[in-house]
Amino acid sequence: MMNRRNFLRTAAGALTALGAPGLTAQAQRKRPNIIFILADDLGWGDLGCYGHPQIKTPNLDRLARQGALFSQFYVNGPVCSPSRTAFMTSHYPARHRVHGHFATAQLNQSRGMPNWLDPVVPMLPRLLKQAGYATAHFGKWHLGNGPGAPEPSAYGFDDYRTVNANGPGWEEKDPFFRARSSTLIVDETIRFIQQHGDQPFYVNVWSLVPHAILNPTEQQMEPYKNLGPGGGVLHKSAIQIFAASVTDLDTQVGRLLGKLDELGLAGDTFVFFSSDNGPEDIHIRNAGHSGIGSAGPFRGRKRSLYEGGVRLPFIARWPGHIAANRVDDASVLTAVDILPTVCRFAGVSVPQDVQPDGEDMGDIFTSKSRPRTRPILWEWRFNIMGDMANRSPMLAIREGDWKLLVNPDRSRVELYDIPHDPTELNNLAERKPEVVARLAEKVLAWQKTLPEGPLDRTAGRNDYNWPRPRPAAAKER
Repeated sequence: MMNRRNFLRTAAGALTALGAPGLTAQAQRKRPNIIFILADDLGWGDLGCYGHPQIKTPNLDRLARQGALFSQFYVNGPVCSPSRTAFMTSHYPARHRVHGHFATAQLNQSRGMPNWLDPVVPMLPRLLKQAGYATAHFGKWHLGNGPGAPEPSAYGFDDYRTVNANGPGWEEKDPFFRARSSTLIVDETIRFIQQHGDQPFYVNVWSLVPHAILNPTEQQMEPYKNLGPGGGVLHKSAIQIFAASVTDLDTQVGRLLGKLDELGLAGDTFVFFSSDNGPEDIHIRNAGHSGIGSAGPFRGRKRSLYEGGVRLPFIARWPGHIAANRVDDASVLTAVDILPTVCRFAGVSVPQDVQPDGEDMGDIFTSKSRPRTRPILWEWRFNIMGDMANRSPMLAIREGDWKLLVNPDRSRVELYDIPHDPTELNNLAERKPEVVARLAEKVLAWQKTLPEGPLDRTAGRNDYNWPRPRPAAAKER
């Protein structure tokens, strides 16, 4: 009987044999499986291999030893939906009016946003599916849900089970659902891989952690019992809650990697890991008990355009193609590079009408570092929570060693030499006016190409409510 899955396998085989549209000659010989593991609100410094002194992440540390760790990888938005849009489309998210996270229709409208990413935009999974890949997405979606929103199938996914999306999902009322979610997501991923071992596959494994609200089980927190407040206090410490959640994600990543070994697929699979934005701020209500993720040595957190908000871990493994135990501190990579780079590895030509904002960085993965040929650009139109030191200007551009942060009205102008000042403390704007002028011209010209939309009153500001004299009360009591 020819069911849907058998039909897809047969069709994929026929496409490979006949030469599917867009396939290069290299693709006809051997195409890798591809697994994209994405954490949610994990900071640059939240893994052992990125220097965290307390959180245990042995499986991701092992993945880094078996492949390459990149220390200068950037996402293209400081919150989830914009960042995910860039990963999947190779477009800066503001091109599609995805300025912040998708929320209610009312809130989306107030921020000049649609209710979901338009499914007609170029999508990495669709390009791979057209070339014979089996495609799947398991875990967080957050590219639009609610009445009328397309399911992930409209974007090129054959199989999916999601959160923050329409279509098949999980029962989320259990207070420990998030604590169990990494297990459930990896369960689905393993099922899919086992069903598609005879054709190349692409899978998004997009975690829900360590995004708030975190509520790990007692068993998950047991390894961190020594980090409790002590003194007879019954409350768990923030580091216990956060670390337990990250370690459980690591445990499930290890289970997935172990299954690849068991099935003999590890050598044929390109696995890469990253996060969608910097760590959440403890001033946010739902992270008030756990929001202590680490941005490493960087200034800024989620929502900020300083390094800590947009510079994230990136680990890649592809045995025989990516050298093991490599730490690359020189290459500057970004999320919009993913589509052209993955297509290169899959032997898929990127259609001209995609017009990617990123560039193919495949040679950096498989060979050695080189300078990128395009700058990286950011815009953030809304408020930034927490400490004023993390509140960046509205626009930013990274080109070469230089990073400029600027407000459109020039009320704030900050220039940093990132390799020599990664914490962004030494503003060189007054000493390097020629660099400021060159970068400001580029980022302001780029901003003018973006769709117009509302701005928060506090966008780009870092005011502090400084003490000042108050009018005397009409009558002292």
